Amino acid sequence: MLAAWCAAQGAAAQNRPIFVLNSLDANVSIIDPANWSEVRRLPTGKEPHHLYLTPDEKSLIVANSLGDSLTFIDPKTAEVQRVVRGILDPYQLRFSPDMKWFVTAGNRLNHVDVYRWDGSNLQLAGRVATSRTPSHIWIDSRSTTAYVSMQDSDELVAVDLASQQVRWRVKTGPMPADVYGTPDDRTLIVGLTGGDGIEVFDVSGAQPRSVRRIKTGAGAHAFRAAGDKRHVYISNRVANTISKIDLNTLDVVASYPAPGGPDCIEVLEGGKMLMVTSRWARKLTVIDTETRKVVRQVNVGKSPHGVWTLDHAPR
Repeated sequence: MLAAWCAAQGAAAQNRPIFVLNSLDANVSIIDPANWSEVRRLPTGKEPHHLYLTPDEKSLIVANSLGDSLTFIDPKTAEVQRVVRGILDPYQLRFSPDMKWFVTAGNRLNHVDVYRWDGSNLQLAGRVATSRTPSHIWIDSRSTTAYVSMQDSDELVAVDLASQQVRWRVKTGPMPADVYGTPDDRTLIVGLTGGDGIEVFDVSGAQPRSVRRIKTGAGAHAFRAAGDKRHVYISNRVANTISKIDLNTLDVVASYPAPGGPDCIEVLEGGKMLMVTSRWARKLTVIDTETRKVVRQVNVGKSPHGVWTLDHAPR
């Protein structure tokens, strides 16, 4: 059925599939954006949480944390290409901008793995012992440093990619989750899921400095660039909202309703629609950014986490 659907899309590239990871069902919901229906579910390893596109844009990688594996999926046809096993506890994942490094955060095993990437294969360069519960990763524009939040020890850790050594660590507010950096690499913002906003760090010097906290909403969790090179969204999981932040002023400039425990966000091409996984409601929620209203919800699986489509706004 999926093959026929994909063929029917033909030249309509804007109707390429939407992927939603169902963490507690060990599968991915494939959604047809033409009619907002679930086409089918694609099995993965246990507990798929996050996903990332390969640098050549030919594969979407799903990280199966309890399955100790990566599932490579064709982002256009939603067919499994291959499964890479022996990747220990890949909870979060990210490529460096220069496409030479691939980094995973081992959420339950308290380590960060740095892999070399040759365009097709992964080779473990180093395993870095960290504090408790590595959560989310940000890599600077020079591809030198991975910044990783430590969810249960309330820290932000900087890992040197070339040496696979910890450069520094700094205390944060409660339960740090996603990390996002400004284009000049001088500032990091960290979502505080155990608090009600984000913490701002100056990382331009030899040691980081916490310089400000900004209230967004209870359970501030996951970031997503708005696509205009100026704003970023953050989901507030407990408050059931999404906040829009101006990166120039670091002020909250808009708020959107997002029921059901909003988690990961995707922005559709053009920036007029937000998609967010409603973690506790088993739904994908779609929000109109102009009216600031929920326009539809799609039923998916248990504990939906990551969401992604090729037809996204710039990151």
